[in-house]
Amino acid sequence: MARHVVVLGGGASGEAFIAALRRFDEKIRITLVESELVGGECSYWACIPSKTLLRPVEIAFRARAAHGVTATIDPEGIFWWRDQNAGKDDTSQVKWVESLDTEVVRGRGVVTAPGRLEVDGQELQYDELMVSTGSVPTMPPIEGLEDVEPWTSREGTSSNDVPESLVVVGGGAVGCELAQFYSRLGTHVTIVQSGDHILPRVDRDAGDLLGDAFREEGIELCLDMRAKSVEGGPGAYRLDLEGREPLESTHLMIATGRKANVEGFGLENLDVEVGRRGIAVDERLVAGEHVWAAGDVTGVSQFTHVGKYQGRIAAANLAGEERVANYDAIPAAVFTDPQVASVGDTSGEGVATGKWGVDKVSRTSTFQDPKRPGFVKLFADRERRILVGGLAVGPEAGEWIGQITLAVRARVPVEILRDTIQPFPTFSESIYFAARELDL
Repeated sequence: MARHVVVLGGGASGEAFIAALRRFDEKIRITLVESELVGGECSYWACIPSKTLLRPVEIAFRARAAHGVTATIDPEGIFWWRDQNAGKDDTSQVKWVESLDTEVVRGRGVVTAPGRLEVDGQELQYDELMVSTGSVPTMPPIEGLEDVEPWTSREGTSSNDVPESLVVVGGGAVGCELAQFYSRLGTHVTIVQSGDHILPRVDRDAGDLLGDAFREEGIELCLDMRAKSVEGGPGAYRLDLEGREPLESTHLMIATGRKANVEGFGLENLDVEVGRRGIAVDERLVAGEHVWAAGDVTGVSQFTHVGKYQGRIAAANLAGEERVANYDAIPAAVFTDPQVASVGDTSGEGVATGKWGVDKVSRTSTFQDPKRPGFVKLFADRERRILVGGLAVGPEAGEWIGQITLAVRARVPVEILRDTIQPFPTFSESIYFAARELDL
């Protein structure tokens, strides 16, 4: 009898694992267990709806920076388009999974013992278990928060309302993207960030530049401030901060990050290590004997593309291939305007750096008037003379960070990068100039 693989969690990581495993083995039995929508957070409440929301307003604002073009914003039309791309119906995703000869079981799966899983009273036996249960929002220690019904990213990407005013607690990628979106629809937006710049996980130069852009658009930034308590509720929130007067708003969104979704699945009944960041895995994505894990639940990196990559690595190893995960070149993109894209090690410690303004290349003149600041910043190992990281801030930076990602992953010598012909006029031309500025 063919081995039976049960996949606990049908988000992007679980789906990528199933698709890859089926390519390796046409006969293995696969069952997917999912308690919500097949396709997961990314498809319905995160990446897809947020990018669908952001794109129309970006186009409108870009049009206003181009001569001879006018554009208006219709929130109702934007929300309609989002629902076409990220409606809460997973029929097509289920059909796709089933087309891979995979059984879909609805319900919450709980491990009762090694080799056994219970789904709402139904017992499933498995030979191999893939845990891909994703992540859930974290809630900061703000007094009264549990009583006031704040938004999380789910409500922020699903709402059909344009708030009169919105306070966003958290200045990371999610907070910044949705703050700019609602601000451009006419909402008065305030971001509360405990650190001294937004995008705290990205190079300081990027956070400062985006902060200046936000202020120009009318977004208020409360930096180096912590929220102490909150009262009220939908329509009338009052948020008390340390060191300044309270903030009042009609809406409140908490965007302070996410944590591995490990509670309530019976993982304590398995010989796996569940730490502060999530399920510990080795370089083959093995979590324990006959147990695998991929995606946000591992705590390695909370990006959909990393979870899909891990799913493919795990599937290859389960099928008898020998693959190891490499995280040297994990790209990330924040889809604000301007976009902020990064890859690899951008700490800048003990490395050479080279920086060049995107506004200095010809593409900027053809793209918008007046020019807006942006830059490419490269980080290189002095001894090996290869890139270890890169940062790009500018229009569509998430698209042209790709060649820097490949250069980091493939350990391309800086000399080759400098000798690479960049298309003209494009923003990627900045990469040549930044590479030229590296002090090697």
